[in-house]
Amino acid sequence: MCVPEKIVSNADIEKLVDTTDEWIFTRTGIRERRMVSAGESTSTFAYGAAREAMEVAGVQPGEIDLLLVATCTGDTNALPATATWIQQKLGVHRAAAFDLSAACAGFAYALDAGHQYIATGRYDKVLVVGAETMTSIVDWTDRNTCVLFGDGAGAVVLGPCDPSDGILSSVTGADGRGAHKLCVPGAGTRDPDGSPYLYMEGREVYRFAVEIMGEVAVQALAKAGLTPEDVDLFVPHQANIRIIDAAAKRMALPPEKVFVNVAKYGNTSAASIPIALYEAWREGRVKPDDILVTVGFGAGLTWGANVLKWGSLASPQPHFSPPTPGNGGDSPQNWGPGGKSAGSGVSV
Repeated sequence: MCVPEKIVSNADIEKLVDTTDEWIFTRTGIRERRMVSAGESTSTFAYGAAREAMEVAGVQPGEIDLLLVATCTGDTNALPATATWIQQKLGVHRAAAFDLSAACAGFAYALDAGHQYIATGRYDKVLVVGAETMTSIVDWTDRNTCVLFGDGAGAVVLGPCDPSDGILSSVTGADGRGAHKLCVPGAGTRDPDGSPYLYMEGREVYRFAVEIMGEVAVQALAKAGLTPEDVDLFVPHQANIRIIDAAAKRMALPPEKVFVNVAKYGNTSAASIPIALYEAWREGRVKPDDILVTVGFGAGLTWGANVLKWGSLASPQPHFSPPTPGNGGDSPQNWGPGGKSAGSGVSV
């Protein structure tokens, strides 16, 4: 993972809109979030997360067949794909590269897509990144949205493994009838002169999220031939603590089986799940043969869940700092060997 150094606390937001730390925390579970600074972009942090994932997995740039980036806040407005900017910095020049947009469910979608490329034999190594700079599209005078979002990136390397390991199942879906409930209405071809800021019908989105999070997780488990009792760790999209609690209750999971870091980062959209997955691993809460469930929901309205069986993985490495903005990153030839992944379907 890789997140900006700049921290915006609830106390900082109190100075911008009519709200309080208590109001924000009791309704969302958020205490602070990270925010990009001048000269930084989505690819800045995507690069940092992707490079660390490759180092830990022991994968060199020339081994990556596909770079798949889940984002809705790309470096450039229309083209090229943010994946190509990251590719340039990483030096993975032989890889195919494209973006996937499913908002906060983007990482779940991307993980499923990367898995399919490997399962069909098309590719051997797929680098999946979830990266966002959500603070760039929020209206800082709208207290209903500006308190919720933060910036950052997380990444995983996917590779072949035994069918009984790795990604066991995925469920993805969408209901476009609710597309207007969570969107950026302007700045596109639909309404070029409309608002370039995030709009959300909070109560409607909350109801949708509470219903779908637990439901799709149970569906994904059933598809893998498992039940909630088999889950060792639930790693949900970090949007709102009450939504997370509702999903955990739907699966009858105790608190020790649910990973939560929403207080530190807020809602980082497609980056939320991989950041949480990374921190869970670093804290020793993910062990070989553990069954993990990741689930997300987002604009569209979209949803997705993945069931993973964790394989062997190297010990956590020292946290990687992002490159100096604008310098294009380090030369791939200077990378260290990193750790090795033995038989793992997912390497972080």
